[in-house]
Amino acid sequence: MRGRVLNLLAGFALTTIATSAVFAIEPETVGKTTMGEPTTKWFMAKSAFGAGYIFDGESGEMMGLLSLTTFTPAVQPNLKRGEIYAAETYYSRLYHGERSDVLTIYDLATLSPGFEIEIPKKVAALSFRQYIALLDDDRHLAIFNMTPAQSVSIVDVRSRDFVGEISTPGCALILPVADRAFLMICGDGTLQLVGLDRNGGESKRIRSDAFFTIDEDPVFDKPVPTADGWQLVTYEGKIFEVTVANDSIQISEPWSVLSEEDSDEKWRVGGGQLMDVHVGMDLLLMMMHQGEVDTHEEPGTEIWIFNRETQRRIARIETGEPITNILVSQDEDPILIVTTEAGPVHIYDVKTTRKLRTIDNAGTFPSLLQRF
Repeated sequence: MRGRVLNLLAGFALTTIATSAVFAIEPETVGKTTMGEPTTKWFMAKSAFGAGYIFDGESGEMMGLLSLTTFTPAVQPNLKRGEIYAAETYYSRLYHGERSDVLTIYDLATLSPGFEIEIPKKVAALSFRQYIALLDDDRHLAIFNMTPAQSVSIVDVRSRDFVGEISTPGCALILPVADRAFLMICGDGTLQLVGLDRNGGESKRIRSDAFFTIDEDPVFDKPVPTADGWQLVTYEGKIFEVTVANDSIQISEPWSVLSEEDSDEKWRVGGGQLMDVHVGMDLLLMMMHQGEVDTHEEPGTEIWIFNRETQRRIARIETGEPITNILVSQDEDPILIVTTEAGPVHIYDVKTTRKLRTIDNAGTFPSLLQRF
């Protein structure tokens, strides 16, 4: 009996000591990691389900994760202010219920949301880079709306205020140009120029002549910036250069990325982000596939590289698997970032066309690539 009591007392003592030891452990605290300064080779692969995975294309290392909604079309980095802008839509029941749209301002270093600005509940939710853009005054941000009526919301990122909404029936996308203005592509085959005053209100609206037809050969809604304007491509591979001078929209005569032999072999332009321009080297990179008419959404199987000045093809990259988006870094030794239908992201050296590396886990179905 005495031995049993001693055992119980010993057990109680050990339990007390152990409990005291547990309570003596200091709780862990959650730290905060900051990203380094983005380089020209950094890019974001936006998942079809929202999140933005930020990578260093030179090393292949993931640098950060930006938590976005499924309904965020794209983001707009502002390196001067150390901010990232995202037009986001939220529903009280995740995918239904009461809707609220906001422009979220994320801190570039920590990727933490810091401020929200309420905007009209109209944000176009598809993954399009030119659904959001900062104008050249680094102050006014334009967001494309579609309900299905088209309009543009203007936000002052300095004062953190919603400025107003501009109705743009029949015209879509936001292509910034000089003097606090932007171009839009319109369904009647024209371009529209919208200018803002210093307070962000509409100051002018100018329309170009029609230069394409929807029925015969429409332009893709995936334009890319050039040194002094924008480049557009049609379903049949015709390239148009667009600039603005003295409130006049200048549209070049088209040239084709397809030779007669290419057309005979049924090569076609197509895919998601189907082209990009390297401004410094004056190169055009185009995603191509072989197919019939109306296969413009099919993934690519090759990437063709053109000298934009001579309008001649200078290289072809056979990808060996279906590809969906391409993006080129803007530096002296550019890399080509390519998303695949299977998921992995491939990195190529533009000058040698050699594959440098593969990023196997770049998010779930990357639907959009963006530069920083």
